[in-house]
Amino acid sequence: MTWLLLNSGKCDAAFNMALDEALLEALPRLQKPALRFYGWTQPAATFGYFQKYAEVAATTQLRPLIRRPTGGGIVPHNADWTYSAAFPPGHEWHSLKAEESYRRIHDWLRLAFVELNVATELAPCCKKSLPGQCFVGHEKSDLLWHGQKIAGAAQRRNQLGLLIQGSVQPPPVSLAREKFASAMRAVAEKSFGVTWTEFAPDAELQARVEKLSAAKYAQTTYNQKR
Repeated sequence: MTWLLLNSGKCDAAFNMALDEALLEALPRLQKPALRFYGWTQPAATFGYFQKYAEVAATTQLRPLIRRPTGGGIVPHNADWTYSAAFPPGHEWHSLKAEESYRRIHDWLRLAFVELNVATELAPCCKKSLPGQCFVGHEKSDLLWHGQKIAGAAQRRNQLGLLIQGSVQPPPVSLAREKFASAMRAVAEKSFGVTWTEFAPDAELQARVEKLSAAKYAQTTYNQKR
C-alpha cells in the first residue's frame, strides 16, 4: 500500500492552507493517501471554516488569522507541529464516520509517542473548553499528556476525499519534531502496511496552490467573510 509523503518545511500561513486544500482537490487524480508535514515562517493562527472572524480576532493576539478549509476551533501556530493526512474516495479512511477517523488519527499519534517512550492517551470524554479554543479543554478522542490536550485535528470529507489537518502542541520533554515525524511513518508501516514514496507537487498541483493562496487564503475578504 503506497502512500505519498510530503515534507513542505516552513511556509507562510496562506500557502499552508492552500496546499492542504489543493491536496484534497487532487486526490481523485493522485489516487493515493498523502501525509504532509509542515511548519510556519511566522507565528499565526488558523480557525475553523464556520467560525466568526470577529470572535476569533478577539480571542487570540496571533496574526495572521487564516480560515481553514476544515472545521474546528482556533489553533495557535507558534510552537506546534503540524501535519495533514488526505485520503482519496474509495479508501477505507474516507468511508469512516467522522468520530472514528478522528479517533484513529489520534491513536496513530499515540502509537508514535509510544515509539518515543512518551505515554499519552485518548480522552475518554469531553472537558469544558472556552468558546472556539481548540487547546483549552478537550473533546472525546483528543490526545492527552498527563491530562492536558496536546493534539487535536479538524476534518473535511466530501466527494473528493478526506482531509485531516492536525496540530501537536509538543509535551515539555526533550523531543525533536523530526523524530516524531519518523515515528508517525514507522507506525503507519507497521500498523497500516504502508510503503512511502516521496512526493513533490507537480506543475498542475503547484499552480492550483498558488492560485488558492493568492486569490483565497491571503484575502481579507475570504478570512473575514463571516
